Amino acid sequence: MIAQSIQNFQGRSFSDLFAQDISDARYAFLLNYPATATWAAYPNTKQFFIQDGSSEATKTSFDKICQKEPWKNLAVLGDGLAGVVIRPAQPLLVDYWRDQFGFRYDNLNLLDCSTYLEDLSQSDRIDNVITLFPFDHLSAAKHAVDPVMHYRLLGKQMLTELGVPCPKYETYSLKETRLEDIPLPAQGPYLIKTSHGLSGEGTYIIRSSSDLNYCLAEIRKYLEIELLDTIVVSEFIKDTQQNYCAQFYVNKAGDITQIGVTQQLVSPDGSYLGGVIHYRDSLSKFEPMIVSIGQYAHQQGYFGVIGFDVLEDLDGQLYVIDANFRVNGSTPLCLQRQSLLELGKEVAKYSTDYRMDGTLDALLVSLKPMLDRKDFLILSALERVKYGNIYTEIYGIVAGETIEEMQQIEQSLNDKGLQLVS
Repeated sequence: MIAQSIQNFQGRSFSDLFAQDISDARYAFLLNYPATATWAAYPNTKQFFIQDGSSEATKTSFDKICQKEPWKNLAVLGDGLAGVVIRPAQPLLVDYWRDQFGFRYDNLNLLDCSTYLEDLSQSDRIDNVITLFPFDHLSAAKHAVDPVMHYRLLGKQMLTELGVPCPKYETYSLKETRLEDIPLPAQGPYLIKTSHGLSGEGTYIIRSSSDLNYCLAEIRKYLEIELLDTIVVSEFIKDTQQNYCAQFYVNKAGDITQIGVTQQLVSPDGSYLGGVIHYRDSLSKFEPMIVSIGQYAHQQGYFGVIGFDVLEDLDGQLYVIDANFRVNGSTPLCLQRQSLLELGKEVAKYSTDYRMDGTLDALLVSLKPMLDRKDFLILSALERVKYGNIYTEIYGIVAGETIEEMQQIEQSLNDKGLQLVS
């Protein structure tokens, strides 16, 4: 049973975080999600369904799944845990990371994207693979946590089992109940969620008949391509004043280490845009939920990072609306705590939507004074070309001593050409 005391994480990397659990074998962190698009050599379409777009045109792109998202975790991987990537980051970006974060980045396994899961399944150099989501085509024995159990934990229908306050909801198997026979609330707002939506995909806020018609059309598309068998119809929490993501690590012994809590930034349609963190804020009000979720995860045999999304209403009531048994989008932001507090920077903001005209090289020169002061940290950068013009897409962190200074720094970055495009 987990002790009630919760430790605060004192490290700076995923290697530090996982160190307590990876000494018994040779572990590697597979940094990309599975996909179902036609570009995926190993689509997750057999057992571990992932809803990453209902049609080829709307599926999450290769550059996001296999480049920008993996690289932002690679930036803070550290040197003790091997990393697996199928697209290398630009050498200039890795050199910047070395200067900024101090890691060597010599523990990377670059595998061919057309054979990487077979290579991992047959590897005699890697025993266990830590994943963000189970892979259909990776040997079950190679998954660091049991893939069937992991898939179940990642399902949206899990909340009531976690022993935490959550919205009222009903779960429906589309193998047993026809979509048109599912009883829906007489009026909105309410939510319909697919079981394993990626990055907000598959979550629909129903406020009107047009919202419902769109949602049902999307679900039917998923049914036609056989990538969905369960949905959740959930109460909508009204009058919310905060949207948090609380993150912690549960180790193989069941001990809990607190990583951090961010205030989430979301678009009006619910898409994730990033998060803001106050590194000195207390997490005490989340501790009962952390303990309850951590105990449940440990009982199931899970170890690793867990992040859960929490809404706070105007009365101060907390509701857990999602639980992610994996590294979360803003985990690298939380891992900057020690480094930024040493510089007196107590507030930081992470966003996936920065963009700047020109090459990465030009960006590093233009922003050098601010990068040297750690006013801005680059986690991921990808050069793109549109209509003959080069620009760079960036996942980054802006940090300051106060929220006001952080906002001033972001404005200064904007004046130099760094745009938020969301």
